[in-house]
Amino acid sequence: MSWDPLDDPSDDPPVVPPGYLVAIDLGLRMGIACFDRAGELQFARARRFPSRDRLRAAVPQLLADLSPLHWLVVEGDAELAKPWIRHARLRGAQVLAVKPETWRKALLMPRERRSGTAAKETALRHATEMLAACGRAPAVPLRHDAAEAALIGLWALTEIGWARG
Repeated sequence: MSWDPLDDPSDDPPVVPPGYLVAIDLGLRMGIACFDRAGELQFARARRFPSRDRLRAAVPQLLADLSPLHWLVVEGDAELAKPWIRHARLRGAQVLAVKPETWRKALLMPRERRSGTAAKETALRHATEMLAACGRAPAVPLRHDAAEAALIGLWALTEIGWARG
């Protein structure tokens, strides 16, 4: 029997199943960041909604555009989280809620989280670097909401055990 090197599974690259982790910094002015299953940041952007009703109405389409959704991670206003959580679960996604103190303590040095302003500036720097590292520099400067969503997602990757690209 001969050995065929093309049949050697040890040379095959690992298969990364499709799916997204979406992190939301909740608010009427919100940040949203999307990571693929390999842990690579796909985008980070900010959205503004004029009212809670408009935000609730937009959630189903926003999540439909991020299919297949495996994880939704939320931080912020519990009332604003409800439609996100409901629609994510309807799509079969798992949900994780985090407080800002938790992810900031894990990712930022004490001097970077002494104040909300310092934490936001640090989040902007880190998120811009993450996007640049994967060739996705934003077309417009990031807002702190989008940057914080990116760091929330980065924190969540470790929590759920997804690889970091």
